[in-house]
Amino acid sequence: MSIFSRGAPEALPPPAGNISTGQQGEDMATRFLSTGGYRILERNFRCKGGEVDIVAFDPTEQSFVFIEVKTRRDLSYGVPQLAVTPFKQRQISKAALTWLSKNRKLDHNARFDVIAILLHTEVRFSIEHIRNAFDLAY
Repeated sequence: MSIFSRGAPEALPPPAGNISTGQQGEDMATRFLSTGGYRILERNFRCKGGEVDIVAFDPTEQSFVFIEVKTRRDLSYGVPQLAVTPFKQRQISKAALTWLSKNRKLDHNARFDVIAILLHTEVRFSIEHIRNAFDLAY
């Protein structure tokens, strides 16, 4: 588990424009992961059983990573990662199994991560990347 705080706009700027908090967080998470060496394979994969925000490949572990991104502007509803409930974990798990099956990768390593983003201001934010956040829940 690691926490990164960013404040300099050139380090990892939030996207400009009038986009939703969730979309902004997913864009930030994608750039964060790419900067960390992950290869982004797909975003917003949806199937009958659920959805995954980001599907990536971690070359250091040779693993597929299914990532849920939670973004908040304040803590009035608690920290973002608490929103990944057991129900949500089951939905992500179903979508991950569908993705692996569809791409004929069921025999490969995979894990579930959560990226929690707290937007402090327009240019200050913190990102927490929780690796192996939960196990397959079906």
